[in-house]
Amino acid sequence: MADAFTFSITTTPFDEDYTPSESSRITTNFANLARGENRQENLRNALTMINRRFNALAHWDNPNGDRYALELEIVSANVHFASDGEEQQFPLLEVLDTCVVDRQTGTRSHGIVGNNFSSYVRDYDFSVVLPAASDGSGKPALPQDFGDLHGKLFQHFLDSDAYRQRFPHLPVICISVSTSKTYHRTGKSHPILGLEYQQDDGSLTDAYFGKMGLRVRYFMPHGSVAPLAFYFRGDLLNDYTDLQLISTISTMETFQKIYRPEIYNANSAAPAVYRPSLGAQDFSRTLISYDRDERARLGVTQGRYTEEHFITPNRELLDQWASAYPTPVA
Repeated sequence: MADAFTFSITTTPFDEDYTPSESSRITTNFANLARGENRQENLRNALTMINRRFNALAHWDNPNGDRYALELEIVSANVHFASDGEEQQFPLLEVLDTCVVDRQTGTRSHGIVGNNFSSYVRDYDFSVVLPAASDGSGKPALPQDFGDLHGKLFQHFLDSDAYRQRFPHLPVICISVSTSKTYHRTGKSHPILGLEYQQDDGSLTDAYFGKMGLRVRYFMPHGSVAPLAFYFRGDLLNDYTDLQLISTISTMETFQKIYRPEIYNANSAAPAVYRPSLGAQDFSRTLISYDRDERARLGVTQGRYTEEHFITPNRELLDQWASAYPTPVA
């Protein structure tokens, strides 16, 4: 039962010529940028923003601000299993991998894998399971096992030969802070990650990533206007080089400026006590098209697809495997 699920990995360059494949999640944020008549301009502008931000943070020995470039790859992981005597597979997740190119020396170094994270099973949990849950009064209630299967599949993927043979470091997933929480500056500062924030009451996302074996810390890098949430396993401050951390910051801050400009492209920086809001008016929009409403609608569609093609037909196998698999510990 421990080997009931194995994994395979494919990669796709994320550049200005990127076109989402038929197997790619249509709600994946970078896929959203790559549709429509402005798709190539969207991609080119996003990649330019990433490189500029990288060079601004990696400013030492970089007087012209153009020493480095980031190359991005979309990492797609499929889960493989046997069902009804036949070999099956299902798209499990997608993340971004970064490669740092030093134009001065000609060297290339691996950045950080993770960054943007998307998952069909997560769509199922948040778009199908959570809305259907009730505590008897008609109000939504969090199921006790909410996120268990997803967390164990993710942990199993990190421990798999497919992951370990491809990636030398554990992933870091970087997303927006929660608009339902208040964040307090701690007074601590990191030379790359910047000012640290904390919040006393963990969010649903924190709990969900916790079941994936990941802890969270919040930092607002120099030149940023809002903290980012960094989910990791291990030691965020010591397991990665400065350039690796910068690769994640520059990539995900750029995406957040596009996705959530009210927070990450605000015209003033977050204060010591900060409550992010998508209702803020004092912000600047990027020139990059992104459809948040479409993404929300497609999340429901993909959650139902996962229910129909992965969860329901394989429920007995999934339940047996999950019950035997140890619970991840962050």
